[in-house]
Amino acid sequence: MKTIQQFLYEPWPWYVVGPLMGATIPLLLFWGNKMLGASSSFRHLCAMIPNQVDYFQYDYRKDLWNLLFVLGVALGASVTYGFFYRVEEVEIALTTQTDLLALGLNDLSGLLPEEIFGTHHLWSLKGLFFSMGGGFLVGFGVRYAGGCTSGHGFMGLSQFSLSSAIAILAFFAGGVIFTFLILPFVIQ
Repeated sequence: MKTIQQFLYEPWPWYVVGPLMGATIPLLLFWGNKMLGASSSFRHLCAMIPNQVDYFQYDYRKDLWNLLFVLGVALGASVTYGFFYRVEEVEIALTTQTDLLALGLNDLSGLLPEEIFGTHHLWSLKGLFFSMGGGFLVGFGVRYAGGCTSGHGFMGLSQFSLSSAIAILAFFAGGVIFTFLILPFVIQ
């Protein structure tokens, strides 16, 4: 049996977290016919700002719960990471370490590799290109696909949506393409 300290300071197992996450889907549908997703909250934020763009002309107040949900996720993650989660070293599988070292990463000690996310790299022309370009592609792709990975993965797949299955496959393919074709250029 786990102690309270272990419960608070160690990651929860997948067989506890998975069903808890999965339980949100029927609860959201049952209590208000709401769809889970985080990317639409950016649209709601833009709709709050007075503008003349037709895409943002709607009553964002009916989806205010979505903004509060995203704020709660960010706040909860910050509190959890700041006060409870204590990991001295990031645990990376040995095969992943081997692959990352083969790509040219040398320091695998932190959560974010210095060779990719260090300020010396980020403020270079190549770093800005990949950061800005990647951010644009992710934002465009999420809106073009009609939702993010959580929206399509949780809500869409649970409703057997073909478009969500295609979107999830496209998100996965994009990650594979970036990892094996683009990441080596980012590191060099």
